[in-house]
Amino acid sequence: MTKELVCIECPVGCTLSVDWQGCAVTRVSGNKCPRGEKYAVEEIQNPMRILTSAVVCEGLSLKMLPVRTDRPIPKARLTDAMQAVRAMRLRRPVRSGETIAANFLNLGVDLIATRDST
Repeated sequence: MTKELVCIECPVGCTLSVDWQGCAVTRVSGNKCPRGEKYAVEEIQNPMRILTSAVVCEGLSLKMLPVRTDRPIPKARLTDAMQAVRAMRLRRPVRSGETIAANFLNLGVDLIATRDST
């Protein structure tokens, strides 16, 4: 099977042609740097994404606090992650960069605040 992707690893934005069988990439073409091939293989075999969302605040000046994971998580776990974020309630002031949930969903990533709540 063949799929076309646009590489997001650098500003060039190469159009990649990726051939794969099952879940294994057999060929990548169109990349102008080695990062393109690495991106294509990861995107087909194990796509990862940074989760960005907002947590409900109670008793603070903000109604919602923007948060994100400090590293990418498997794309297949995004729905679970969003459900967990929706269930969270923040009741204390936090600073930008502070951890809101350590080892979020046992994925080895932290959910962090992206702005101060005060």
